[in-house]
Amino acid sequence: MTIGEHTSPGAPVVMADPGAEASDPRQVIELLEAYVPADAQQAEVRRMMLAFLHEHPDALDRTCAPGHFTASALVVADDAERFVVLHHTKLRRWLQPGGHVDGSSNMAAAAWREATEETGLEGLAVVVPVVDLDIHRVEPPAEAPHDHLDLRFVVLAPAGAELAGNHESTDIRWATPDDIDALDVDDGLRRLVRNGLAMARRVTR
Repeated sequence: MTIGEHTSPGAPVVMADPGAEASDPRQVIELLEAYVPADAQQAEVRRMMLAFLHEHPDALDRTCAPGHFTASALVVADDAERFVVLHHTKLRRWLQPGGHVDGSSNMAAAAWREATEETGLEGLAVVVPVVDLDIHRVEPPAEAPHDHLDLRFVVLAPAGAELAGNHESTDIRWATPDDIDALDVDDGLRRLVRNGLAMARRVTR
């Protein structure tokens, strides 16, 4: 079962095993070309991502100085009402789990890996296709500012999942949409929560 076989936005598929990570930028190009943007904003982000891939052969590696691709996950509880947020140690912001793909072109597998490592949860399942695209500027300590071109997926947690976290965050918790304002998150995470919870409900109810 390959990621490319499940790109229809009308038919999300839950995958307990997203497959092996690979290193073929064409896989990301195919994923982006198959993505159907919900609006003009997402269409523009998709255009910018495709252009960046064509201009930067090393776009999947963190050594690509102007920016690089990342993968992240809206980790959703079994009730499809709660999701994971963590307070990032370096960036000092509330974010969803995610990180560098380090050369991998299997973006769903990278999002699943990052979600597993950063939450400490076992038995996660990733939903394909991608649910959201986002480009944002980051300014980590001791690094030059650069862009993260982030492909975002819904990841489903098993019943009774208890968060553990790791060194990459100073706090981790389950949140609801009502908590968003108090957490002071950006518009990209607000959009991800809205669209991600809707997708989670489609595949769990």
